[in-house]
Amino acid sequence: MMKYSEAIKREQNFRNIQRKKRQSVEISQILLHRCQQEGDETVDVGPGGDHRARNKLLEHFITGDETWLHLSTPETKRDSMTWKHPSSPVTKKFKVQQSATKVMATVFWDSRGMILLDILPKGESVNADRFCETLDRLRHAVRRKRPGLLRSGVVLQHDNATPHTAKSTKEWLERYRWDIIPHPAQSTDLALSDFHLFAPLKRHLGGKKFEDEDELIGEVRDWFSKLDANFFTQGICSLLPRW
Repeated sequence: MMKYSEAIKREQNFRNIQRKKRQSVEISQILLHRCQQEGDETVDVGPGGDHRARNKLLEHFITGDETWLHLSTPETKRDSMTWKHPSSPVTKKFKVQQSATKVMATVFWDSRGMILLDILPKGESVNADRFCETLDRLRHAVRRKRPGLLRSGVVLQHDNATPHTAKSTKEWLERYRWDIIPHPAQSTDLALSDFHLFAPLKRHLGGKKFEDEDELIGEVRDWFSKLDANFFTQGICSLLPRW
């Protein structure tokens, strides 16, 4: 009886994996078709007559996600590696844990750079109401930093976290007519912020210790401000081959 139930469970898991794979392929095909349908256009980028191709869909594209930031973050194994001579003495390394004190940061960005860094105040949780407040801040930031984008239309991509798919969030997005890019469940290769933005940020913070949250947030803002515009452009454009 136990073996039979385990076989049923394995079969269900296999079917769920196959269903998620099919969903990922279907959504990627939809996105690629839409991107091709909207097409590329050639635009002037300078007084010298230089030109470049840009995709009109990605010109409206904004993506974002949340991440925890700790007052102390251990270095990754790769970053802590050092070159040594065979005769060099063995260096003892002590395991460093992430600090218990942390802050939740919500980040939104596009092909031109950072649009919003929103820090969750102490004692608050990321629920639908709080996320809608963040969207209000994002809308004001878009109006200030991307003139004309609210009028021409925002295309937003975020994952399927509960605050992102809640009824009040959907109502907010429908009210302002923001277009939502579908996101396949557990498709980490399409979660731009995770691998293109947060991963290098965590490496930058690795090995550093901060006295308080303000010092940590200041370091994060400074790191974002020093990123080259090409960093963001490459991140957004990397979606095309993934689709």
